[in-house]
Amino acid sequence: MGFFVTIRIAIRALVKNKMRAGLTVLGVVIGIAAVTTMVSIGESATALVQGQIENLGTNVIVVLPKAHRARGVRQGFTPTLLAGDSNALTDECDAVFASTPIVGASAQLIYSNNNCRPKEMFGVGVDYLTVRNWQLRHGGFFRPRDISSAAKVCVIGRTVVAKLFQTTNPIGEKIRIKNIPFRIIGVLEMKGANMVGDDQDNIVLMPYSTVRKRLQGSSFDNVDAIMVSAVSMTLMSAAQQQINQLLMERHDIHPGERVDFEVRSTTEIANMVGMVTGTMTALLAAIAGISLLVGGVGIMNIMLVSVTERTREIGIRMAVGATSSDILRQFLVESVILSSVGGVIGVTMGIGASTGVTMLINSFSSGSDWPIVVSYPAAIGALVFAAAVGVFFGYYPARRASQLDPIDALRYE
Repeated sequence: MGFFVTIRIAIRALVKNKMRAGLTVLGVVIGIAAVTTMVSIGESATALVQGQIENLGTNVIVVLPKAHRARGVRQGFTPTLLAGDSNALTDECDAVFASTPIVGASAQLIYSNNNCRPKEMFGVGVDYLTVRNWQLRHGGFFRPRDISSAAKVCVIGRTVVAKLFQTTNPIGEKIRIKNIPFRIIGVLEMKGANMVGDDQDNIVLMPYSTVRKRLQGSSFDNVDAIMVSAVSMTLMSAAQQQINQLLMERHDIHPGERVDFEVRSTTEIANMVGMVTGTMTALLAAIAGISLLVGGVGIMNIMLVSVTERTREIGIRMAVGATSSDILRQFLVESVILSSVGGVIGVTMGIGASTGVTMLINSFSSGSDWPIVVSYPAAIGALVFAAAVGVFFGYYPARRASQLDPIDALRYE
């Protein structure tokens, strides 16, 4: 009996019991759809986190003062980093592309009758936009002479523009920060919200020397942090080693002594987050895969019932020349068709479900824009697994049918 004849007979047998075949396929459909949806949503979450980490800047490394502890309790940070450390990192470390000091501040902005308090207010260096991979929409950025003279200039984000100026062009306008007039020289391109929903465009940038001298009234050169951009992703480890070595020399720290700074890389954060999200995705896929096994058991049960109902038919076919392998192949084909049809329907539903869930998350969450990711490898793998389920769970009923004695089968009532 030819292969295509076997397929035609198998389809005819399944069509005779549409309701039973549909209910049998349902378990496989749910399993495949669940696996495809879970893996796709997991990959979407991973892509979102990676995008937010990349949004921090290009190959970013952050240097922070070391927190000191007393009796195991974190007491705070000692201001040990200097603006000169940032300049030295750029000048003396081959793996460092650019760096900028960071000095935090907080104050209310006043323009005419409008006022607002930005979410973020930083004093930064001339390479801040390079490190953060951030562009200007209008105007310009700080120059070295603005840093050296502690110039009263600032660059603002799009949210600040909307709150203070509405439709007015802010370039050249003056805002008051702690009753000190600052001239706006630039407007940043929009970055949107970060992964926790904070508006990154609600920001004001000033020269770090201006924040220290004019807003904080300090004559010291210390900074809160240093943000560094490595030359490339492959040189991140080399950049970290060079930063550690140079800062230990500048801070006169000998091997074995307690360091007064710590170096953190966004690569380490990305790897850790990737490990967590990957584990969760695998766990969810494994849980969803259990329903595939349940669907496989359902296929086995139905095929066993089908063998029992068609015992007389099997006897007739064997009597007219069908071999045991023909009977085995016929029932295996029926089982594979059931699971494969369920797989195709399940993949289609899984793709639709993952897209719908992602759109639903975006509609209810204003803080993040989840990318729509469809895991085609997971869908293809699920289809292959569905066919394998059909073979595995259909083999026993098919073998049982092929081993029936023709005489006993013909006598079966």
